[in-house]
Amino acid sequence: MAINTNIHFFFQCATVPLRERTRLKSFINKLFRKEHQKLKSLNYIFCTDKELLNINRNYLKHDFYTDIISFDLSTVPGEMDAEIYISIDRVRENASAFKTSLKQELLRVIFHGALHLCGYDDKSSIEKDLMRKKEDYYIRTFQK
Repeated sequence: MAINTNIHFFFQCATVPLRERTRLKSFINKLFRKEHQKLKSLNYIFCTDKELLNINRNYLKHDFYTDIISFDLSTVPGEMDAEIYISIDRVRENASAFKTSLKQELLRVIFHGALHLCGYDDKSSIEKDLMRKKEDYYIRTFQK
């Protein structure tokens, strides 16, 4: 499988159990193609609750914890250039709260962020349902 140099993972916090990174990068590229998006570059930055709360306050003017924030940094229409920040603290807590594995929850937020960049939202109950179906589909497909 070819190495996808347009997707990068950065770790600003303790170990993140992210295995099969090369395969995951290839799959994320396929997700973008399946969703009819051209991916130029995508950085996933794994950080702490504190770091993501600071980003949430400074850039979005929200004063609460979240598991993920996506930034579309594209300058050329039709070429996605983006960053996705993920709080590994939130992912761990959510995995426990939703009684799922850390790996499963990590995949969910990784795909959730990519889906946001592909134009999906989760503000209304209808949007949340569609987002969850898409997340589930991509998790199942990746784990085959």
